[in-house]
Amino acid sequence: MGGAAAGRGSSALAGVLALQGDFREHRRALAGAGMRTMEVRTPSDLEAADGLVIPGGESTVISRMASRYGMIEPLRERMEAGMPVLGTCAGMIFLAARVSDGGGPRPGVLDITVRRNAYGRQNESFECRLPVAGWPEPLRAVFIRSPVVEEAGEGVEVLAEWEGRPVLVRQGNVLAAAFHPELTGDLRVHGLLADMMGEGPTMTGEG
Repeated sequence: MGGAAAGRGSSALAGVLALQGDFREHRRALAGAGMRTMEVRTPSDLEAADGLVIPGGESTVISRMASRYGMIEPLRERMEAGMPVLGTCAGMIFLAARVSDGGGPRPGVLDITVRRNAYGRQNESFECRLPVAGWPEPLRAVFIRSPVVEEAGEGVEVLAEWEGRPVLVRQGNVLAAAFHPELTGDLRVHGLLADMMGEGPTMTGEG
């Protein structure tokens, strides 16, 4: 397990699922948002975390590794018990209840249907200024082989859309983004997770 990093006055500990993907970038973003962070690879690691980020990467690899380390059921149990969680890109797929083009084992706690890699190949990646409900300034959003949300359940709040598709959604304690907020230096999505963990005011201004 990676050691915990001190945040600015934070008491809660934000875990980052560190099985595959860009977990280091998320740790830096969380630290920038004032959070203490740790890497999560095992059920015992998970027990120490007050909230969790599931990073982008390869969703099938994350699923396979989570299954190998016995993480699927502990993750589902913690999320269903109310642990705040943020999933980005592949992390959104890992949280989704339904994946239209297949997918490995996952907690499946978020009532959405997603399709993997729907925004194209790696060389079709793009960045946009994304309007977010309630935020005065658009968010810098980077899309890299991102999933598309094809359907969102009635209990899912759509916070942002791009080209008519939800790309930032929330259902209770579960927050998910189709893009990579950890790559831009705009910390507001990580700030939402901090809010959900009771760690400071809502970050609605530009990061």
